[in-house]
Amino acid sequence: MGKVISGKIFVLDDNIDTDQIIPAEYLTLVPSKPDEYEKLGSYAMIGLPDRYGKFMEAGEIKTQYPIIIAGENFGCGSSREHAPIALGAAGVKAVVALSYARIFFRNCSATGELYPIESVDRLCDVFVTGQEVTIDFAGDSLRDSFASRIINHTQNLTYSLKPLGDVGPVIDAGGLFAYARQTGMIAARS
Repeated sequence: MGKVISGKIFVLDDNIDTDQIIPAEYLTLVPSKPDEYEKLGSYAMIGLPDRYGKFMEAGEIKTQYPIIIAGENFGCGSSREHAPIALGAAGVKAVVALSYARIFFRNCSATGELYPIESVDRLCDVFVTGQEVTIDFAGDSLRDSFASRIINHTQNLTYSLKPLGDVGPVIDAGGLFAYARQTGMIAARS
C-alpha cells in the first residue's frame, strides 16, 4: 500500500542553503539528546530572509508546515547533517524541490528524517505558502515505494514527481544504519 503525506506547504525559491535551514550557532545542539533534538527543530529555518514569512511560530517546537516546496539547489552550502535533522525535528516530512545539493540529499537518506522528492515542474512558482497538498507515494512495498504525484487541493491540480528509487526504503527504515540492520547488512543491536 502506498504512503501519503498531507498538510500545509511552506514555499521557498532557489538556493536555500544550510545556514538558512539551521545557522551554525545552533550546531552545538546534539540531536541524539531528545531535549536538544526538539530545540534544534524549534530553530529550523530561522536563517531565512523575512520575505518568506514565519516557518515556525514564536514559542513553538513544531511547524504547521509538514511539506516544503522549493526551487533549485535546495540544501546547498555546508555538509552538516543538522539541516535535515532540524527540519525533521520541526515536523517536516518531505521537501519537494526542483533539485538538491547532493550532500543534503545524501544526508536526508543517512538520517531518515525526511523525503527529498524532486519535482518535474517548478512548483515554487505556482504554489503558495499555506495551501493544502497531498503527496501520494505509489507502490505497494518498501522496495518500490516512490513519490508519484503531488495534489494541490487549493488549486485542484495534480503534478508529477520524480521517483525516489532506492533511497525511499532507506528513509522508510529510519536512515542508513536502521536500513542496514533491517536488511541484515549489519548485525542488529542487542
